[in-house]
Amino acid sequence: MMDHLSKFRLAVIASLLVSGCAKGQTDPMTSARPSLSPPIVIAHRGASGLRPEHTLAAYELAIEQGADVIEPDLVPTKDDVLVARHENDISDTTDVADHPEFAGRRTTKKIDGKTITGWFTEDFTLAELKTLRAKERVPLLRPGNTAYDGRFEVPTLAEIIALAKRESKARGRTIAIYPETKHPGYFASIGHAIEPRLIAELKQAGWDSADAPVFIQSFEVDNLKALHALTPVRLIQLLDKEGGPADGAVARYAAMTTPAGLKAIAAYAWGIGPNKAMVMNGRMPTDLVRDAHAAGLRVHPWTFRAENYFLPSTYRKGINPRGHGDVAGEIRDQLQAGIDGFFTDFPAIGVEARDAARTAAPARSAE
Repeated sequence: MMDHLSKFRLAVIASLLVSGCAKGQTDPMTSARPSLSPPIVIAHRGASGLRPEHTLAAYELAIEQGADVIEPDLVPTKDDVLVARHENDISDTTDVADHPEFAGRRTTKKIDGKTITGWFTEDFTLAELKTLRAKERVPLLRPGNTAYDGRFEVPTLAEIIALAKRESKARGRTIAIYPETKHPGYFASIGHAIEPRLIAELKQAGWDSADAPVFIQSFEVDNLKALHALTPVRLIQLLDKEGGPADGAVARYAAMTTPAGLKAIAAYAWGIGPNKAMVMNGRMPTDLVRDAHAAGLRVHPWTFRAENYFLPSTYRKGINPRGHGDVAGEIRDQLQAGIDGFFTDFPAIGVEARDAARTAAPARSAE
């Protein structure tokens, strides 16, 4: 999802330590809203709270912990193979800087209006990327994950599909995938469109129907509309609390969350993936889930993380930014608000919270 390494710099963490964790609104919800579909647990980049993100090891652990869905962010290589990386800039998620043979590949590009200096997947063939190894992206917050630095390759979409199929068969339950098309407008502009290759790989896997174990997500609008005309696979419009789609199809995400905006989304998408802060105000639900459901859209908010740094003040425990707070409570409250699934870096916690909520009040299904 849309988070940047600058958020994790030590100076910011230090300021959080100084400011402490003030308590906010704590009014409990008086009643639960029904979901449209039984809530699913989406492993955000795998079990990325416990393993370096977007590695087969992270996806395997997520499945072991009971996740219903694994999420790869997709970017293309120079030879147009789709691989899983949070961004096409791989400076902070691989050991590319330690490879002198690739020193000359470091460059500066403008992507979605931002100037970025680093190493980019579209400048490497798959064979070259396979010589690199993944590393923890936020080591200040997840130092334990650094023990796995250097162990795992950058996986391809094909490898992730194979893993999901293999584990589905072995475990007797369906493991779905939830690929995000990263910077689709930018990649199309440089001749590396993501969508044709994604559709081709899904068709090859036999996943080209409305009930295929696939959800395709994007923060942009035009590529989802194009995909709607090309595939029956379920599409998810991602939304953030600030800003707007990079393709400029809509000026602000806020305009997309009005009843009229949500109705427009429902013309091409199956659901929305909002920033979790858009679902709750403190511990009270906003109108987003209600309005989305009225438009026939499922709601899958992102991203539930255990560390205090990422939690609203009402769910933090102590003042250590990397310490774990009550993310299970945050998930439970959003489930009460009627969400239909959620992204989490900690699938085991998510599964436990979801199952407890399901036992207390089974969701109404409209499938």
